[in-house]
Amino acid sequence: MSDTTAAVTYGSYLKIDELLSLQQPRSAGPEHDEMLFIIIHQVYELWFKELLHELDHVVRLLTADETHRAQHTLKRILTILKVMVAQLDILETMTPLEFLSFRQRLEAASGFQSDQFRQIEFLLGVKYEAAIARFPDGSRARAALQRRLAEPTLWDGFLRYLSREGYGVPSAPLARDVTRPTEPSADIQRLLIDVYRTDAKNAELCERLVDLDEGMQEWRYRHVKMVERTIGTKSGTGGSSGAAYLRTTLGRPIFPDLWAIRTQL
Repeated sequence: MSDTTAAVTYGSYLKIDELLSLQQPRSAGPEHDEMLFIIIHQVYELWFKELLHELDHVVRLLTADETHRAQHTLKRILTILKVMVAQLDILETMTPLEFLSFRQRLEAASGFQSDQFRQIEFLLGVKYEAAIARFPDGSRARAALQRRLAEPTLWDGFLRYLSREGYGVPSAPLARDVTRPTEPSADIQRLLIDVYRTDAKNAELCERLVDLDEGMQEWRYRHVKMVERTIGTKSGTGGSSGAAYLRTTLGRPIFPDLWAIRTQL
């Protein structure tokens, strides 16, 4: 009896035919630059998926006290963030008039509606329940965000790791309501100063978290500048205030305690 199972090929493994069928411009013609716009944003969604995959892995590694592997994974995440920022250079080759040639076809579609980016924010401690309401009941996106809202953040996992390492992490942060945004803590800051002064291994882990925080802030800043360069101060397609809204997200550290201690070391 012959084996009729098709051999795995490059195309079948990566679903190339399906992948290449997903770029469907809405403009008449279509407008030349709409293809670039679609591909860039689809690639971003793939990177968001990978970031979630890697960040979840970091949390699991910290839970298993596998510090070295957690640091290795954080370095991978930082490299992905650099690639994501660099991709904005490609998008900025599109002039404002080239974007306007198809912008109206986007209707209410907006990056504001990226549930995967909101999931990344939730996982990093930037939680706000109002974000969930933007997605329909019963949708994959809403279910994913509700799950992320109820799960501990990366910072929660890090504090629990430090507690198992023998540091006197106060009970309040360990038992906090994980559906709330993470808040700075003077007690945690004192503990972190001790880590930096006496524990090279965990001080290095802290520095990788600072790198992650800085990488996310760099992404936000470059995203704002790209939007300003492309549409100026116009409102966003999803109903937001565009660059004005995005500017409100700048300068907010993900891990404020790690920044606060800089002046005390």
